[in-house]
Amino acid sequence: MPTLDRLRADDLRAVVTGYRDALRAHQDVVNRLNVYPVPDGDTGTNMALTLESVVAELDGCVDMPSTCKAISHGSLMGARGNSGVILSQILRGLSDGLKGLEAADGQALADALKGASEAAYGAVMRPVEGTILTVVREAADAASAAAAEGKQLVDVLDAAHIAATDALANTPELLPVLKEAGVVDAGAAGFLLLLDVLLNVTAGRPVPEPEAISLGAGAVGGAVRGGVSGAVSGATADQNAVAELAHEGGVGDLRYEVMYFLEAPDETVPAFKDVWAGIGDSIVVVGGDGLWNCHIHTDDIGSSIEAALDCGRPRNIRVTDLMEQVEEERWVREAPPEQEQPPDTPVPTAVVAVATGDGVRRIFRSLGVQNIVAGGQSMNPSTAQILEAVEMSPADEVVVLPNNKNIIAVAEQVDGLTTKTVKVVPTKGIAEGFAALMEYDPQADAASNADRMTQCAAHVESGEVTQAVRGSASPAGPVSAGDYIGLSRRGIEVVAPTLAGAATGLLDVLVGDDHEIVTVIEGEGASAAATRRITEWLAEHHPGVAAEIHHGGQPLYPYLLSVE
Repeated sequence: MPTLDRLRADDLRAVVTGYRDALRAHQDVVNRLNVYPVPDGDTGTNMALTLESVVAELDGCVDMPSTCKAISHGSLMGARGNSGVILSQILRGLSDGLKGLEAADGQALADALKGASEAAYGAVMRPVEGTILTVVREAADAASAAAAEGKQLVDVLDAAHIAATDALANTPELLPVLKEAGVVDAGAAGFLLLLDVLLNVTAGRPVPEPEAISLGAGAVGGAVRGGVSGAVSGATADQNAVAELAHEGGVGDLRYEVMYFLEAPDETVPAFKDVWAGIGDSIVVVGGDGLWNCHIHTDDIGSSIEAALDCGRPRNIRVTDLMEQVEEERWVREAPPEQEQPPDTPVPTAVVAVATGDGVRRIFRSLGVQNIVAGGQSMNPSTAQILEAVEMSPADEVVVLPNNKNIIAVAEQVDGLTTKTVKVVPTKGIAEGFAALMEYDPQADAASNADRMTQCAAHVESGEVTQAVRGSASPAGPVSAGDYIGLSRRGIEVVAPTLAGAATGLLDVLVGDDHEIVTVIEGEGASAAATRRITEWLAEHHPGVAAEIHHGGQPLYPYLLSVE
């Protein structure tokens, strides 16, 4: 293909679509590792989902102003997580620099990259070097220097790409936590793909293929100019987790991620930011003209939302428990949709549950659930998806089981969007959802059902067993990649070299003298031998406790445990 000397509207749309595709292709690379040892899908997933929203806005765009407006609006409304919000500002800064042009030459694109860097820094209350911010700034500075020398568009992009690649490889030197973990910044690696795609559209250069991540020592130090795949051949780290660690000194010190849209006058936002500065970190507030996308890491969920009420109206509130966040997005995305007819037998009160895993879904159906919404950690269903399931339910009143802490706030918005009466039982896991259904009476109203189901779910002790993807410290001792870890609501309780050892160690923490039933839900990675060891351990140490075994098929967690 011929080399372009200017970037036009159709070229820009091709860049956005290609960037979405590149992020999807590299998503597993960016998601694979995190400072926290459980499998995590935050940065790559959030950046890709942000671009999905941008691409959806491009339909019908024909010129540069409409294309830039779509990029700006789509990235603001679709931003997911800290990395997605910062990426949205980069895209908004780029589009603001290009929207008044018919086509962008090297100088115009350099100016737009500069605007993107400034927008990204301006969005973060406490910028941290060694993250995506640094890499965008270095790329913009190099592009500006090349443009000042009269370089053409592709040469300007080349300069930006070389500087960004070097800056990415250098991120461990700027953030000690990265160097200690032997990783580079994942958000910055995701940004580098944007430059790869720009060079693909303007000069026909291939976008690097994703490569397998190696855990060998020194991998980061050897990655210099190999594109995103080469730069992350050692590993990647979640940018928002790194920013938190850089300020707070440890994983999980600020437990919750809170995000929402804030409808408020622009002049009230500085005071809003001041309030947030006192209650959290990794603060990003972007937008304007009365609509702001807000993100914070905090231990005080209530105060972070109350701050919005002082100046406007928050909506689309999402709360994520960072200690329990895991990546299920691939399974949810690849799972075939359930081919079934909506239930048509009317009842006074129906139940909608959120779940993934074929066995888990079957159990929910057997317990009386009328509609199931596919989702879980990191792939949280939207309000619209839960609302659709509620509207399809054959009842005027509906109880919703979120079965995940991150989904409760979203589910609670549904009642105000439908003429049906909707009550949410705040179940934080699959086991609590199963327990709650023991009190479900389809002939009773939603309010009384929700009261009884909530009380029943509260009496369940639950736990999960998964495998660590990297080394880390924990309250239960040091964790190495490949170790099995047992988690309760309090965090990591057990570290063990075997799956059965982690499961029985966790049961040793959870099961008390007054318990009668242990429910074991087998997921992907469970084995007959490990399950047998669990039941033998229970028979030996708690002979009065009955064990119930079910196949759930859930991803990432070989065993979900509940104790009653």
